[in-house]
Amino acid sequence: MIRLTRRYRFAASHRLHQPVFSEEENRRIYGKCNNPFGHGHNYVLSVTVAGVPDPVSGRVADPKALDRFIEKNVIRAFDHRNLNIEAEEFAGGGAPPTTECLALAIRDRLLRDWSLAFPEGAPRLDRISLEETPNNKFELRCP
Repeated sequence: MIRLTRRYRFAASHRLHQPVFSEEENRRIYGKCNNPFGHGHNYVLSVTVAGVPDPVSGRVADPKALDRFIEKNVIRAFDHRNLNIEAEEFAGGGAPPTTECLALAIRDRLLRDWSLAFPEGAPRLDRISLEETPNNKFELRCP
């Protein structure tokens, strides 16, 4: 099994706020990230695929095909967006757009269309990591 990891960048803003909490609880839990005007991040997304190298090409995956897939399913949806308002996963006011919840949303978006883009025998989605700041990086293993 060989793993290939590709890195992608996108910028987005959000406000961490949970309507079921009081204003005081929101400030205590989310601190400066509860700013009513929001704030932004330059996210770094790493997507890792795993598989057996193709006997002819010698590659686990076509990096350009993976790049197109990530662009279509993740970057277009989140880049230069206010996640609270413009991302379907968070606009309804359910889960707050924490980086943990954003990583789960990205995983779900990728898994939803994975088999359409990468046929049987192609690499499987192994893990994603999402870096919010140099100090905060969240990793998620995929089924």
